[in-house]
Amino acid sequence: MKQHMARRERLLGQMPAGAVAVLATAPEVPRNADSDYPYRHDSAFYYLTGFTEPESVVVLAAARDGQPAKAVLFCRDKDLEREIWDGFRYGPEAAREAFGFDEAWSIRDIDTELPRLLANASALFYPLAHSAAFDARVKGWLDKVRSQSRTGVTAPTSAHDLLALLDEMRVFKDDHEVATMQRAADISARAHARAMRATRPGMFEYEIEAELLHEFRRSGAQSPAYSSIVAAGANACVLHYNANNARVADGDLVLIDAGCELDSYASDITRTYPANGRFSAPQRQLYELVLAAQAAALAAIVPGQRYSGIHDAAVQVLAQGMLDTGLLDKAKYGSAEDAIAARAHLQFYMHGTGHWLGLDVHDAGAYRDVTRDDKPSRILQPGMALTVEPGIYVRPAPGVPEQFWNIGIRIEDDVVVTPGGHTILSAAAPKSVADIEQLMQQP
Repeated sequence: MKQHMARRERLLGQMPAGAVAVLATAPEVPRNADSDYPYRHDSAFYYLTGFTEPESVVVLAAARDGQPAKAVLFCRDKDLEREIWDGFRYGPEAAREAFGFDEAWSIRDIDTELPRLLANASALFYPLAHSAAFDARVKGWLDKVRSQSRTGVTAPTSAHDLLALLDEMRVFKDDHEVATMQRAADISARAHARAMRATRPGMFEYEIEAELLHEFRRSGAQSPAYSSIVAAGANACVLHYNANNARVADGDLVLIDAGCELDSYASDITRTYPANGRFSAPQRQLYELVLAAQAAALAAIVPGQRYSGIHDAAVQVLAQGMLDTGLLDKAKYGSAEDAIAARAHLQFYMHGTGHWLGLDVHDAGAYRDVTRDDKPSRILQPGMALTVEPGIYVRPAPGVPEQFWNIGIRIEDDVVVTPGGHTILSAAAPKSVADIEQLMQQP
């Protein structure tokens, strides 16, 4: 609770006097007939509140006219009969006390109380154009305020995107967030190791996925952080493959991109390994290349360096390796720099080398310095959390050495920038050729 209260105070400190911020959580989403998808709260809402129930809205009112700032929660009523069917509900009074709000109201009262909170506010902050339905509700509340103009009540004269402020706050993780992400990464690392040990040629990809899910839940994670990718053979060359229904053949590499969500925070780990427990010579050659590219990218994670340097370091190593292995023609591209300038490496490596990580697996925050007109890549600072995930994907094509066809490799770790460099949260997941092959010989 304390960290959520502190975040609300930080946000209020960035708002002008008399401004009001309004943020709703995610709606429940029907799956089919009378069944909903498993509920997951809005990440920005949770960041400010720690509250996970649907049908909730938080309002932050900055100090004005001698009145102190206050935080207000709207939530579902306590309803013992509905709890028989759907489970526990806090209700406004218990939620106010448990989550440190100044006021709490029934969500049924929001159309009456929200215009009262907006009356005479200097500015309004909310997720602009994020939801057409919520935009319409905000307009209705503002119209109610404007209808009181004859009595001297005024409506906010400007509207601002609340997520622009929250996203920047979320880029930097506090100690509590890092500790939670470390626990999530540890669980996911065990799941990857379990999947490696269980894999045998002839299994289906979904059987391997089941090993991941088993470890996630038995370790206390609430769910996968995203749809798990378990891709064998040529399927590993499909970046977002998630059918997970093919049979694993002897000689295939298996690429698993999977991570759990623990207490609302995501992990995101990718490992690639041989189904039969031994890398072939071509597989090992490309695997060691991707591993070297990741090592170069990790070495670039130092406070004061630019985020783009991570990708640049990985691409430099990959492009040189593509030339050395014959994936790219040395006669056509004399150097790695030439190949990169011609964008030739994109045939085999077509995605970025990472992304922010946190409450969302692709977490909030800008990758460029939006305070500058030229918008350069932003400077790395302690507290930033990100993934590092170089890869190589070789589809059959004219001029491509056949021994590399249908090899897809990605190696991804979760990293936090520290004052002295960085910490790899997912280091427990086996990654070297020797460690993977040794693990896969274990029963």
